[in-house]
Amino acid sequence: MPSPILYGELAPWFHLFTPPEEYADEAAEVLDLVRRHATGSVETLLELGAGGGNTASHLRRELTVTLSDLSPEMLELSRSINPGVEHVVGDMRTLRLGRTFDAVLIHDAICYMTTEEDLTAAFETAFVHLRPGGAAVFAPDATRETFKPGVDDGGEDGDDGRALRYLEWIADHDPGDTTYEVDYAILLRAPDGTVSVRHDRHIEGLFATGTWLDLLADAGFEAHTFDDEFDRRVFIGARAV
Repeated sequence: MPSPILYGELAPWFHLFTPPEEYADEAAEVLDLVRRHATGSVETLLELGAGGGNTASHLRRELTVTLSDLSPEMLELSRSINPGVEHVVGDMRTLRLGRTFDAVLIHDAICYMTTEEDLTAAFETAFVHLRPGGAAVFAPDATRETFKPGVDDGGEDGDDGRALRYLEWIADHDPGDTTYEVDYAILLRAPDGTVSVRHDRHIEGLFATGTWLDLLADAGFEAHTFDDEFDRRVFIGARAV
């Protein structure tokens, strides 16, 4: 399956797709969760799958953050709102920085782990980068129990004459496997007024809560769940002191 064009070719448009200012509440939630579940102070955080840096743009006001993503284009966009922050190109399944952090975050990028093997690899990466006593947060868009098919729309006007609108269509055509499909119809308006249309398909992982908890425990975490105000089941993994 080709990589989503939203994170490559269309990466420069991403902040019109999902504006950074909308992530303030989620960042505050992440900060609260890691502080509640970590032993000792929380001053450093590694975000795996940081994308355009939306969540980090709020977290970096209180923490020293390191941001990693598979897409160089998305990290370049992140630098525009997170100047001076360390950015590292890397795959959350295999990245090894050789150092540890007080906290690790994998926001909705964890959705691109579509097999139990992928999920296990991401958990192992988070674990080896977490100091003893640290805490990790994993925030999938859905679990098998919370998944709901449906449609959504959004988009923003930019200050440079560009604008974007999208229609999102979520479906699970094979409930027996570990994935679901998210299709986007994306309208792009250039500064000269011309409009183009693009289709982008994202294949995302879908696992039962029990699977999440079992795999987190297998990776060495003390695992917890938290149902947040955005109707998502968030997973917290604490590493023993």
